[in-house]
Order: sequence, then C-alpha cells, then structure tokens
Amino acid sequence: MDAMELRSLKKKIAVLVPITFLFLILVLFLPAGTLDYWEAWVYCAILFGILLFIVAYFLRNAPELLVRRTHTGEKEPAQRRIVGAATVLFFLGFLIPGLDHRFSWSYVPTPVVLAADLLVITGYTLVFLVFRENRYASRVVEVVPGQNVISSGPYAVVRHPMYLGVSIMWLATPVALGSYWALPVFLIVPVALIFRIRNEEEVLLRDLPGYRDYRQRVRYRLVPGIW
Repeated sequence: MDAMELRSLKKKIAVLVPITFLFLILVLFLPAGTLDYWEAWVYCAILFGILLFIVAYFLRNAPELLVRRTHTGEKEPAQRRIVGAATVLFFLGFLIPGLDHRFSWSYVPTPVVLAADLLVITGYTLVFLVFRENRYASRVVEVVPGQNVISSGPYAVVRHPMYLGVSIMWLATPVALGSYWALPVFLIVPVALIFRIRNEEEVLLRDLPGYRDYRQRVRYRLVPGIW
C-alpha cells in the first residue's frame, strides 16, 4: 500500500470510528433517558478501547486488512438477506437495554455484569487473533486473487473462529449492559451465523483452492466438539 492509499484509509477510519461511537452512544443512552448508566459506559469503553487498539495495530502492520474490513456490499444474494436481517436484529437488540435501564425491568448484579464484560473482552480478543492470523478476513464473503487457506492459530481448532469470537461478544452483550430482556434477541445471533457459515462454505469450496482438504482436516465449523 502506497502513502496516498494509506492516507485515504486513515481519513476513512477517522470518519467511520467516531460515527460508529456516536451511533452506539445514541442507541444506548437515548432509550435510557439518562447518562447515569454505568454498564453502558463500561461497555462502550471496552468496545472502543479494543477497536482503537486493533485499528492502530493493523494500520502499522497490515493496513490491507483494514481496507477489507471497510468493504460493504455482499455479492452473494443469501448473504445480503442475512446481513439485512442481522442489521435489524442488532438495532433492536441495542435499543432494549436502554429501555430496560429506564424502566428497571431487569436486575443484573454487578459481579454478573463484570463477568459479562470479561466475556466481551474474550470474544473481541479472539476476533483480534483471527485478524492477526488471517489478513484476508474481509467484511464480506468473497475470495480475492492470491488468497490461500489459513489453517494455523485459531483456524487449527475451528474453521470459522471469528464467528465464534463474535458469538461470545454478542451473547454477553445484553448482560454486560445490565439487561436480561435483550438476551432473547441476541440469542438469535448464533442462528444467523449458522446460515451465514453454511453459505460462506459453499463459496469457499467453490472459489478457494485447498479449502476442501482443510475442511476434512478441521472438522468443526464454529464450536469445538459440537458443530
């Protein structure tokens, strides 16, 4: 990546990160009707603290990964449907905790909230390890020229470790935000990921040389010993 492309990437990130942070703040605190919502502040600090670390790390070590992570627009029709449904799901899932906080629907003890925060950190750390191992980890389902099968690191355990990390993060999110009522919404996330993985594997088998052999070596797709 040349200097001009790197500057363009930095400008794009400088816009996307604050917009994402502002959106999350609004979707959490407006329904809550107050800024006195410590669970949400801790959650935001964790999410964006790790995000900024990841951005800084890959700007220095592999900016091409960040370019792929900013791509949008799925090529596969099935993936477009899954992403559309997931967008609605996440928006609803992040609205409920603020309403829960406002109307005191749930009582989640502080140690439980903090344990959920640790799970969020664990899941996000796994995502970082996946990015570090696989510089082809695009935001969309695609195979690019020169891409090869990654079978080291977390990929030696399951075929889709990023989705495992994401599942841990999102399943812990409602409890980290102090809400049990949002949990049923986030429980749908792994189901959506199963549909995404099934379609993604069809694409990888079709377009990525060596993936069929890798699939035979690494048996489990998402959860070791289960699926």
